[in-house]
Amino acid sequence: MDYIMETMGLRKSYRGNVVVDNVNIHIPRGAVYGFVGPNGAGKSTVMKMVLNLIQPDAGEVHLFGEKVTDHSYEVFKRVGSIIENPYFYEKMTARQNLELHCEYMGFPNRERIDEVLQMVSLQEVRGKQVRHFSLGMKQRLAIARAVLAYPEFLMLDEPINALDPEGIREMRKLFQRLNRENGTTVFISSHILSEVDLLADTIGILRHGKLLAELPVEEIHKRQTEYISLQVDDVPRAAALLEKKGITNFTAEDQEFIRVYDSDLSGKTFSKYLVENGVGLESLGRRQDTLEDYFFQLTKEGD
Repeated sequence: MDYIMETMGLRKSYRGNVVVDNVNIHIPRGAVYGFVGPNGAGKSTVMKMVLNLIQPDAGEVHLFGEKVTDHSYEVFKRVGSIIENPYFYEKMTARQNLELHCEYMGFPNRERIDEVLQMVSLQEVRGKQVRHFSLGMKQRLAIARAVLAYPEFLMLDEPINALDPEGIREMRKLFQRLNRENGTTVFISSHILSEVDLLADTIGILRHGKLLAELPVEEIHKRQTEYISLQVDDVPRAAALLEKKGITNFTAEDQEFIRVYDSDLSGKTFSKYLVENGVGLESLGRRQDTLEDYFFQLTKEGD
């Protein structure tokens, strides 16, 4: 397979604590790869090693089929990125910051600046100093900078942080358009699993520095099963009643929710049975497992 990026046995420790442990990632050309995990899982550290911002203790990174070294200047010209908090020259305008990035990248097409500002809805404030930008506006400007030089590979570390719901939706559409129309390969990290589920075609799950799984989203969706969600006022009593009814394939999610799998009983039958036996029923509905469910199941097994 044609991989645009691979990591091989990446490992990194700080003060004796292993933060990335033997991570092997494979990103096919043209993919949208969702890199998910809780805060502190090591996602940013992996991405920094890919970009050669920090050196791994062990392992290698390959971009476009070449091993990344301190001299991979031409390779990185083909990459756009946001890593952790974006930084700008605060007293310069949005446009001036992007002009400076053009010079740094050796990218001569200045007309592209207005195009990317339009893409991220900052065209009206292109002459405004960045110090007057909100966090959300700075995040949009960081995305504009990352896509400015037509990157073949786009690395985005938590790119929707600080964006409102409308901004998240706009950026999701932008990343999808870049991928579909320009063939841009996207490597996006996030702890917002529902958003990654909408965007990615491949998922890598990181926990405590270890890559627990790497698989197509389609495969995760095939594993998703339907269940009946019951919100009750007495979970132990409701569980006992279900067992009395001969129903054993259920889980208690917390202090008020129960999931019932593989049951032929209708929702109406459930509600009537529980209420008649003194259990208060707040809500009932049919649901399907999500990426979030798969993630928590996998990480629970990994603990």
